[in-house]
Amino acid sequence: MTTQEKLIRNKLSLLELAEYLKNVSEACKINGVSRQHFYDIKKAYEEEGLDGLREKSRRKPCIKNRVAPEVEESVIRMAYEYPAYGQARTSNELRKIGILISSGGVRSIWLRHGLETFKKRLCCLEEKAAREGIVYTEAQLSALESAKRERESSHNEIETAHPGYLISQDTFYVGS
Repeated sequence: MTTQEKLIRNKLSLLELAEYLKNVSEACKINGVSRQHFYDIKKAYEEEGLDGLREKSRRKPCIKNRVAPEVEESVIRMAYEYPAYGQARTSNELRKIGILISSGGVRSIWLRHGLETFKKRLCCLEEKAAREGIVYTEAQLSALESAKRERESSHNEIETAHPGYLISQDTFYVGS
């Protein structure tokens, strides 16, 4: 049972106890609440039912600075179409077609959608292609091929069929 459900149950039991005892003051004294609080609960329950007994946040919603949805959509589309572009290049290319957004704004959008690195943009592109069956453009193919070459030419890792399958020996000849 969640905390919210416990609070609702306690408020309902207060209302029921007051009705059973036919004495609001006594019910409030037993539950340790003020009569004003009791009447606030009763009014909320009469007006809204169980929803009126739920805890309501008094905090003002903190709406972050966001760009227009069509701008965000354009940035995401650009990330899929040209995954090799960085945030500055994406910002410049969008500016050429009349969409004004800073490179920091592009990065913020990419962070929200998990596209902040080249590798992540390629993974998302591959997933989208598998889901939707899209045909890769020339820019997408070149980005995928360059990432593949990068993985193959990586000197830090050697792929083997099984662990311990590759043995390396370093020899050094001393003498004449």
